[in-house]
Amino acid sequence: MSNIIILGAGMVGSTMAIDLSKKHDVTITDFNEKALENAIKKCDKLIPEVLDVTNKLLLQETIKPFDLVICAVPGFLGFETLKSIIEAEKNVIDISFFPENSLELDALAKEKNVTAIVDCGVAPGMGNIILGYYNEKLKLTDFECLVGGLPKIKKWPFSYKAPFSPVDVIEEYTRPARYVENGHIVVKEALSDCEFVDFENVGTLESFNSDGLRSIIFTMPHIKNMKEKTLRYPDHIEYIKVLKASGFFSEGKIMINGTEVSPLDFTSKILFNEWKLGDTEPEITVMRITLKGTNEKGENKTIVYNLHDEFCPKTNTSSMARTTGYTATAAANMFLDGLFKEKGVFPPELVGKHEVCFNYILNYLEARNVIYTLKES
Repeated sequence: MSNIIILGAGMVGSTMAIDLSKKHDVTITDFNEKALENAIKKCDKLIPEVLDVTNKLLLQETIKPFDLVICAVPGFLGFETLKSIIEAEKNVIDISFFPENSLELDALAKEKNVTAIVDCGVAPGMGNIILGYYNEKLKLTDFECLVGGLPKIKKWPFSYKAPFSPVDVIEEYTRPARYVENGHIVVKEALSDCEFVDFENVGTLESFNSDGLRSIIFTMPHIKNMKEKTLRYPDHIEYIKVLKASGFFSEGKIMINGTEVSPLDFTSKILFNEWKLGDTEPEITVMRITLKGTNEKGENKTIVYNLHDEFCPKTNTSSMARTTGYTATAAANMFLDGLFKEKGVFPPELVGKHEVCFNYILNYLEARNVIYTLKES
């Protein structure tokens, strides 16, 4: 049994805390007292503590007694929070998915003798772990990740619900998408290259370019073709493109009846109720990872992993929290069990390259009914 502190008591943070409390002592922190109250209602074994992670000295003092830190703060706080944790010489699993390059902190982590496993969710996260594993087995030429979190019940006009803030979703719709084609990094507008893709138990979904490759652009430069695309129900993208083209996502303020208003703030406010995922609302996570390459005999191989996960009514846990949070708690237990001891900053693909780590995480998820199915040809 270890002593773990979790920074962030949101949907995923509380799910991780409950899972880890089965084996460890867990303190859960948040700036929002209501979030902490909701977390301990779900599990009275958790120890709540109000904490503002932007207070660097207080953060570092608070985490000092703990064996491991789990960072689940919002993305805009993630990089500086992770840096503060590393400076405090604490090992950490991070799922804040901040926009900055985590590898910039690698030298600091090595200097402080710290292990930091970052981007440890579903995508980025499990897709990277699968990639890292097969990169050791095959000479890879292609990697594609298709992923989306969707409401099980489609409601016009958007057929979408978000388990997090609309601002974060809109950023995915506006940030230029990077992918790799013929060994070169290509930048395209988000929402571009829409394609229809069929999924068992779901039907036809629409995929579009999004900036989800993150670290593997730098850690796997030898793979000639790499792409990440987000999945939505058909027609969702057309409505989003209309809003985007009409200026509803603009951050520049406009004057309305003598008051300055940001179109993005206005749009987010309007969409909050439209996109808000209910606490017990059925939703699904769909992912397909496709890898192509050759084995040591020179034979062409195609590896496909599919994930179809749904809201768990037994525990009232969303699929997005399960698939994201349990990947991180798998990594936490794997580290505490001594299976990964390297020092520095490690995106998941650099963890999945170790067969023992890959198998541990897959088995951990399967035990929680998060099942990745494999097809190989």
